[in-house]
Amino acid sequence: MKILFFSLFLLAMSVTLKAQVPDSTALIIIDIQQFYFPGGSVPLENPQAAAEKAASLLTWFRENHKPVVHVGHISRSGSEFHPLVLPATGEKVIMKGEVNAFLNTDLEKFLRENHIKNLILCGMQTHMCLEGATRAAHDLGFSCTVAADACTTRDLTWGDTTVKAAEVHAATLATLKSYAAVRNVDDIILRK
Repeated sequence: MKILFFSLFLLAMSVTLKAQVPDSTALIIIDIQQFYFPGGSVPLENPQAAAEKAASLLTWFRENHKPVVHVGHISRSGSEFHPLVLPATGEKVIMKGEVNAFLNTDLEKFLRENHIKNLILCGMQTHMCLEGATRAAHDLGFSCTVAADACTTRDLTWGDTTVKAAEVHAATLATLKSYAAVRNVDDIILRK
């Protein structure tokens, strides 16, 4: 009888503690910067559409008072964040020199200090910095969701073969399914 009573007590405490823990989900916006748009040094395939989807996520996170982290890649020119996803006062901004947003930055420390366990990731380029951050986050124990339609990339060439941006994007998302849930923005917002 004592064991049953103690078990019920622990279950009640668990429910109470879970009710007191705030939502531990953050939005990570990666490298939606001017150099990826027309006229920039590395223009991507339809970056405007991806930025608009990222802006929808950003708006939803702000309206629901959830944490947002803006990650940018250091560059000599074009490193400004795109106007659709400009950081607001109080939002964390991390500038990096590596593909992996966790490498040589305080991103992991910030997430842990704020008790964040779940990440929604979006950004540019799908096959580089978005993929690098997602894999690293997964390996560090974070639960990840990639916003597939809030990411984009470009054509890639290997030898005599050119792989179209849409195929690079699809192949990257197909491999990321092992590290993250891969969903479109509207589906992510509805599930939250």
